[in-house]
Amino acid sequence: MSTATPSLMPAAFLGHGNPMNAIETNRYTRAWEDLGRSVPRPRAILVISAHWYINATAVTAMRDPRTIHDFYGFPQELFDVEYPAPGDPEIAELVADVVKPTWVGMDTDSWGIDHGTWSVLRHAFPDASIPVIQLSLNGYEGLEYHLELGRKLAPLRKQGVLIVGSGNIVHNLAAVDFSQPDAGFTWAQRFNEAAADLLRSDPSEILTLDGHRDFAAAVPTPDHFLPLLYLAGLAEGDPLDLLVDGYAAGSLSMDAYTLGMPA
Repeated sequence: MSTATPSLMPAAFLGHGNPMNAIETNRYTRAWEDLGRSVPRPRAILVISAHWYINATAVTAMRDPRTIHDFYGFPQELFDVEYPAPGDPEIAELVADVVKPTWVGMDTDSWGIDHGTWSVLRHAFPDASIPVIQLSLNGYEGLEYHLELGRKLAPLRKQGVLIVGSGNIVHNLAAVDFSQPDAGFTWAQRFNEAAADLLRSDPSEILTLDGHRDFAAAVPTPDHFLPLLYLAGLAEGDPLDLLVDGYAAGSLSMDAYTLGMPA
């Protein structure tokens, strides 16, 4: 198991799944709660969410980011959720600085905190008192770009920044089967287990998964898979620790992993 040092903040990838997890209590939300209780109090939280997938690399730089309800067809209770965490323009500038020469734009008014972020943070850090910054996923770039950008973010861990990727290793909404709430299709299990083998041995080999026979089914669009690459980049070759695992609706993997958590 990897262990944290007093000067190095842990990092994580969380499978966030259905937005309803934001207002439910289950073994995934309890794992997110455990994560929040276990890490040293962060100076700020940088989240790479599957739901800010745009045509540029940008970071939220507003002081008061809005809570974004980027979904439809759910109960009003979910739309009523607010996560009023502050932003931190100085940390946003720090993010842009550590990844140079990669360019990062400063977003002061267009985004905020989307449900890929607040659905997990309201369990991990329910008081919403820690500044939250989001880094966008640049849809114009390939897998290697995102893995390398994760590597470049590593100095932030020495500055007290908790880095969290939020997505799903397996995410195929077209294949969802709600009659199987806690099961995974055979192809989903094959891909997820292949990912687990790499992440728990050598995360630097994560890009080899694009040659897996089930990659197209497990990753029909890159948005939910890409946040995992940021944690793999931070880890370099250090094995990751499993926080919680499982499946939802046949075609979603809920696995979560951590780097540098206290033993």
